[in-house]
Amino acid sequence: MKNIAKKIFAARESAIFLALLILMGGIYIFAPKFLSFSNLYLVSRQISFVAIVALGELFVILSSGIDLSVGSIMGLSGVISAGAMVVGIPIVISIGIGLLGGMLLGVINGVLISYVGIAPFIVTLGMLSFARGTILILTKGWPIINIPPAFLVIGQGELLGIPIPVWIMVIVGGISHFLLTFTAFGRRLYAIGGNEEASFLSGIRVRRIKFTIYVLSSLAAAIVGIILVARFNSAQPDTGTGWELDAIAAAVIGGTSLSGGSGTVLGVFIGAAIMGIIRNGLVLMKVSPYWQTAIIGVIIVLAAVLDRIKNRRRG
Repeated sequence: MKNIAKKIFAARESAIFLALLILMGGIYIFAPKFLSFSNLYLVSRQISFVAIVALGELFVILSSGIDLSVGSIMGLSGVISAGAMVVGIPIVISIGIGLLGGMLLGVINGVLISYVGIAPFIVTLGMLSFARGTILILTKGWPIINIPPAFLVIGQGELLGIPIPVWIMVIVGGISHFLLTFTAFGRRLYAIGGNEEASFLSGIRVRRIKFTIYVLSSLAAAIVGIILVARFNSAQPDTGTGWELDAIAAAVIGGTSLSGGSGTVLGVFIGAAIMGIIRNGLVLMKVSPYWQTAIIGVIIVLAAVLDRIKNRRRG
C-alpha cells in the first residue's frame, strides 16, 4: 500500500489533482449547491466539450506548436453538418461531412506549417479568421434551426445516467492515450517536442507527424462543434468563439508544457475539469460575467508562468 501511495503522489498529475479537490471544496463552502447531482451532471457535460478540444490541442502543443483555429473550426463544422441535415441529407452522412470539413481545414493548417514552413501562430490565426468569416458567409449571421430530433440525443441524451458527451470524451481520451503511450507515433511526437532537429537527424519523419497532429486537432474540434449543434438544437454563428483559449488553458493547467515534449491525457482531463469547475463556481457565486472573463484570463497567464518556471527548473 505504501508503494502504491508513493507512486500516486509521485505522479506529475498528483499536484493538479490535489488543486482540483481543494478548488471543489472551496467552491462548496461558498456555494453548497455545487455538489448537487444536477449541477455535477451539467458540469460534467460542459467539461467534456472543453476536454475533447483540449485533447486535440495536446497533440499540437506536444510538438511545441499552437492551434488558434480550433474554436472557429468547431463553429464551421457544426454549421456544415447542420446545413446538410436541414436540406435532407441523412444524419450519419451529415456528421461525416462536418467532420471531413473540419479535417480539411486541419489539412490546410498542416500543409502550411509542416511543408511550407510558416509559423503555427500565423497559420492558425489566419485560419481562425477564415473559418469564422466562412461561417458568417454561409449563415448570414443567423442560426441554422430545424435540426432533426433524432440527432439531438448526441448532445442531450445519456447512457447509464451519464451524459453521452462524457462517453464521447472518454472514448476520444482513450484513443488519444493509446496513440501517445503505446504507438511509435506517440513516442516520436514526444521526441519532436523535446528536440525537433535531433528527431529529424535520427530519421523521424517530422513533417509527416506535424501534419498529422494538426489534422487530429481539427478533427477533435469538429467533433465538439457537431455535438454542440445537438446540445443547443441549432448551429449558432458564434459557436466556438474564444474556445481556443479554454483548450490551451486546459492543456497547460493540466501540465502540458508549452515548450513541447511533456503532457498527458489525464492531465488534460484534470485541466479541463478545473476550467469547467471554475466557470461553474463563479456562476453559482453570482460573480459578474465581466469578472469571470478577467479571472479566466488571469488563470491562463498564471498557467503559462508556472510552465516557464517548471521548464527553467528542468533546465
